Amino acid sequence: MDIIDTHCHVIAGDQERYPWSPIGGKASAWATSRPVTTEDMAAHMDEAGILQSVLVQATTAYGYNNSYVLDSAAAHPERFLAVGTFDPLADAAADRLARAVRGTSLAGVRLFTSGSTVPTQGEWFAAPETYPFWRAAGELDVTVCLQLRLGAATGQLVDVLERFPGVRVLLDHIGYPDIASGPARAGKEVAQLAGHPNLHLKLTHRNLEPLHAAGEEAIEFLAPVVDAFGAGRIAWGSNLPAAEQSLPELVDLARTVLAPLPATAQQEIFAGTARRLYSSLGRPGS
Repeated sequence: MDIIDTHCHVIAGDQERYPWSPIGGKASAWATSRPVTTEDMAAHMDEAGILQSVLVQATTAYGYNNSYVLDSAAAHPERFLAVGTFDPLADAAADRLARAVRGTSLAGVRLFTSGSTVPTQGEWFAAPETYPFWRAAGELDVTVCLQLRLGAATGQLVDVLERFPGVRVLLDHIGYPDIASGPARAGKEVAQLAGHPNLHLKLTHRNLEPLHAAGEEAIEFLAPVVDAFGAGRIAWGSNLPAAEQSLPELVDLARTVLAPLPATAQQEIFAGTARRLYSSLGRPGS
């Protein structure tokens, strides 16, 4: 099976060349306890049977300094794409985005709104000051990964989706729906967003682990979400090394949870959607 990992992180061994500057001021525990370099990631991919991966900026290590993922993708374009963390509130954000996309190996950007080192979030990603960025993302045909938690921020997400329908938004970790408290309820919550055709979902271990724990009830989440969005708007990502399992184990976890879906849907989730979100990935075998 063709497999693309749309969400993994790398940490450089050389901190002098790639100094840390985590958003929130404190690096995440996984970045310090189990770092994975670009070379490590390539070896893990070989072991797991993954040809290509999207290196998503380790925001809780490097903040807005995307140097390592950019250098890694430039050095190994056949294996990696780079998605860098971006500040849409910065001065001349639209111009900065255009320069980054046209002048580097940046394939996409990520807006980081909450996490282990950033416990609170606000509406800043949808504030009027960000509109030039969103317009530029649409004009440049850039996929924007949005890391947020559904709930308090859902209204702002919907506002962005409606205001900028030409921008592809990829929702990291499917917005952390609370699957553990009820797969059916969580699935209905996510499915309600499918009416926005520019919204795509990134399915990672943060969703797959509670789905695996739910056993047969996992289909109560998967069925409404896949029916509403279609598998062609869902992409798999490992989240290594934030995820503690090995990359082969994370692939097996996804295979197990997605086994009830048709083979064609699984192929879309494992690779087809990723190739449409990031055209530079090319076609299988290219």
